[in-house]
Amino acid sequence: MTTPAEKSRILIVDDIPGNIKMLAEILRDEFHISMANNGKTAVKLAVSNQPDLILLDIIMPQMDGYEVCATLKADPATQEIPIVFVTGQNEDMDETKGLSLGAIDYVFKPPKPAILKARVRNHIETKRQKDILHSLSTIDGLTNIANRRQFDITLDQEWRRSVRGSLGMAIIMLDIDHFKKFNDHFGHRTGDDCLQKVAAALEESLMRSTDLIARYGGEEFAAILPQVDHTGAQRVAENMRANVESLKISHPMSDTSRYVTISLGCATIFPTRDGSAKTLLEAADKMLYKAKQSGRNQYEGTVI
Repeated sequence: MTTPAEKSRILIVDDIPGNIKMLAEILRDEFHISMANNGKTAVKLAVSNQPDLILLDIIMPQMDGYEVCATLKADPATQEIPIVFVTGQNEDMDETKGLSLGAIDYVFKPPKPAILKARVRNHIETKRQKDILHSLSTIDGLTNIANRRQFDITLDQEWRRSVRGSLGMAIIMLDIDHFKKFNDHFGHRTGDDCLQKVAAALEESLMRSTDLIARYGGEEFAAILPQVDHTGAQRVAENMRANVESLKISHPMSDTSRYVTISLGCATIFPTRDGSAKTLLEAADKMLYKAKQSGRNQYEGTVI
């Protein structure tokens, strides 16, 4: 039997308390249960709690199950959460509509406990396997941080989230100073070891779980900082610079320092619907170039 820390998370959504209680009693011995009695609350909990599965009623006032499903599937932050409709409606047309909106299954009320558990287990195991494959496709094999693909996906998600919430965000572009000379002097194996240590130091420099550091390519890295102002972004940039320098990785071929250092470019923006994340990337890249031109082992920043 799994411990509470290992339990998968299920969100039960129904406007009738008795229905929620019935489903919770069937599933709570194997799964961690959260509950919502209306559509709007369900959407908020799905975004904040990221459940592994949602059991969703169809007939609810104000925001019905179909609308909840469509809303969640339209949001990149929740579109991969599997949704199972639990309903008293058994018309083929209703089932077709739900499946076309992105639900993966239908369970009819009242559900048989053994069958409900089996279906829930199967859907959660399928999601677990998909999550593993997704992780393998979005993690850099050498440094074990996010790769360029994950960076691009996250940037798109955070840009849209910032637009909706009128929130600031920042990007930090950085690379290792004189890394080609380091590789030529020590060899690629030591170079790989250096990249791994730098990546770990950069990840430790992040201040919140929502921040992302990725290997952008070669010796270049990039960070996405959601919901941050320019002062906060500069603080992270300086933490990164100082933490990498404090590793004291010897670099006798460097024209900047005795040790491995990094140069960083930081750009902050309040995204708008008619704007583009490309503008933010280009601004951060220009600041990185300026930091290099100004002597390296430092950061330059701008607000756009």
